[in-house]
Amino acid sequence: MGHKIIATGRSATGIPTGRLAVWWVVASEIVIFGGLIASYLLNRFLHGSWAQSAAHTNTFIGGINTFWLLTSSFFVVIAHEAAEKKDIVKARKFLWLTILLGGCFMGFKTYEYASEISHGYTLFTSNFWSFYYTATGLHGFHVLCGMVIMAIIAEKDVKHGQNLHRVENIGIYWHFVDIVWIFLFPLLYIAK
Repeated sequence: MGHKIIATGRSATGIPTGRLAVWWVVASEIVIFGGLIASYLLNRFLHGSWAQSAAHTNTFIGGINTFWLLTSSFFVVIAHEAAEKKDIVKARKFLWLTILLGGCFMGFKTYEYASEISHGYTLFTSNFWSFYYTATGLHGFHVLCGMVIMAIIAEKDVKHGQNLHRVENIGIYWHFVDIVWIFLFPLLYIAK
């Protein structure tokens, strides 16, 4: 017995409920990551030793991961455009390409973590490394959640040509995750 979705629109705001919910999630995440980045900047300005610790992050891997995420953002835009045109084959294909690049990001991040830990840079090495693992770990968790949700949308909705508006919703979330990385990358990898 199927269920009937009753909350599909919001007449009071004129914004579909799903999109409004994603914007609320993004707003709450801005508070979380904004607080993390603000605390990082305050500590960075007050403690010169953070620059010495930051010198050990791998800029090449950070740059490659930036490439993966920015390219994946482009792919999710193509998926959204295809969903708008009801081209479900193309939309599903580009959602999976976005997931693939998210997987590349996570794979490189895992290698980077293993390399840093093997060189003695752990969560407890210094305040910089505590921040580094907290911020990048929280960001990685969001990437992973986005990949899982995107896979569900690709296989449960887009494959069957239903709820295509969810491609836009996951696209909004995915762009937010990319924007957070655009802030983390220069702070942790470039500003040494």
